[in-house]
Amino acid sequence: MNILIVNPPHTAIGSRIPREQLPPLGLLCVGGPLLDAGHDVTLLDAELGPLSHTEIVRRVVMHCPQVLLIGHSGSTSAHPTVVELTRRFRAELPNLTIIYGGVFPTYHFRDILAHEPQLDVIVRGEGEATVSKLIAAIECGDDLASVEGIAFRRDGQIVETPPARMIEDLNAYRVGWELIDPKRYSYYGGKRAVVMQFSRGCPHLCNYCGQRGFWARWRHRDPQKFAKEIAWLHRTHGVELINLADENPTVNKAIWRELCEAIIAENINVTIIGSTRADDIVRDADILHLYRKAGIERFLLGMENTDEATLKKIRKGSATTTDREAIRLMRQHGILSLATWVTDFEEITDRDFVHSLRQLLWYDSDQIMSLYVTPHRWTGYYRIAASRRVIQLDQRKWDYKHQVLETMHMPPWRIFLWVKFIELVMQARPKALWRSFLQPDRAARHGMRWFTRMGRRVLFHEWWNFFFRDRRVSDGPTLEQFWGAPQDHQEIPLNIFRQRKPAKSAEQIVAADSPPFDYNQI
Repeated sequence: MNILIVNPPHTAIGSRIPREQLPPLGLLCVGGPLLDAGHDVTLLDAELGPLSHTEIVRRVVMHCPQVLLIGHSGSTSAHPTVVELTRRFRAELPNLTIIYGGVFPTYHFRDILAHEPQLDVIVRGEGEATVSKLIAAIECGDDLASVEGIAFRRDGQIVETPPARMIEDLNAYRVGWELIDPKRYSYYGGKRAVVMQFSRGCPHLCNYCGQRGFWARWRHRDPQKFAKEIAWLHRTHGVELINLADENPTVNKAIWRELCEAIIAENINVTIIGSTRADDIVRDADILHLYRKAGIERFLLGMENTDEATLKKIRKGSATTTDREAIRLMRQHGILSLATWVTDFEEITDRDFVHSLRQLLWYDSDQIMSLYVTPHRWTGYYRIAASRRVIQLDQRKWDYKHQVLETMHMPPWRIFLWVKFIELVMQARPKALWRSFLQPDRAARHGMRWFTRMGRRVLFHEWWNFFFRDRRVSDGPTLEQFWGAPQDHQEIPLNIFRQRKPAKSAEQIVAADSPPFDYNQI
């Protein structure tokens, strides 16, 4: 079949900065199996440019596909753009089959199918196997109800098929790298870059995370094969930077060590950045030199908050002392720390901001990313915040960088000024300036200066948008009125099949130096 995959342009400020754009990994993951099945697949990445909506529609009409797939990694805030574009696609191509996937449509499929008749099918959960089966059913004219993991309309009724089986073997489906020209993508200061995913899921139970349940449980690719794919991208396509999309790639120390050693064995010069947990860094103190040797130059640490009581409430499962020790260990091994700080999990006051600033200075992270709580109705935190009022009705602003919930004791402008003041203090303090311009580690110096340049480029836009373009309301609905009833009982949209393993004899148990990691316990 003639299939067009569309990556819509995002409205986030970071997406508008030239020469800092990454390829859409999720869509490439779906494209690879479709290519292998013999379909004619093309990717239209409208983030590059970005393309105007009119130009996107023109290109789609010129391509005239039989099937169009659309989705975006920032699926909540990108949804309004998807709606607008697909309505125009339908108007121009009435017979086009439009398939929509991603985290947001996975959980909001009933609302979407009820209000957006131009969308034919929604893929729920992982897409590689489901989309391949769906396209095969469409091509053969089979009943779509036989395809697990989708939702669609039939005779005016919404049909939800059983959850798709979770992909046990992540090596079974390849990424469709041939759908992109790697020379068009760069990140981290002009380095030719791609996004890759070594693992999916996370075993931790943070109740605010919008991704944790989507992937069902933690799985990983074969470390040796993954390292070889990195090496192939570097040698064949000149890729210099790998941005890991994993929620938590370091869950299993032995597996992560094997990956680091496999990358080192390839003898390539690549930069790797990603996200992990502070407690994993502390656990791996004895192998952090392997992190750096493998190319790890920066890890984002999801610290989320500086208050111990709040960390317990959101079930983060970490401690402030662990966070600080992780930053110290990373700096000792030449790895930059980017600490995320979510300002408004609970009601806040000036005193809370003073405390946060003191704690952040005590952490002494190299970089800081301030965020605003953005609750998803399929997470446990949604119930906690369900009665809070919504001040931002524009879904495009639900991107973690805009205030969306009301705080009783502080107006939005005062919170905004506090956040910007803290960012300024953290990035302009003497230690940060020294690390940006004078420290001897060239890679760390590059990372610090790049982060500073990025901050300068978006600073004016943030101020201008907040005071003159963003529209907030003072009498908005409650969170539950805005999004609907909580969905945390549906958090995992995949079917987990556990294979029974034969029981080990006493001799086998004694002989094992260390028992294997039991993923089924996650």
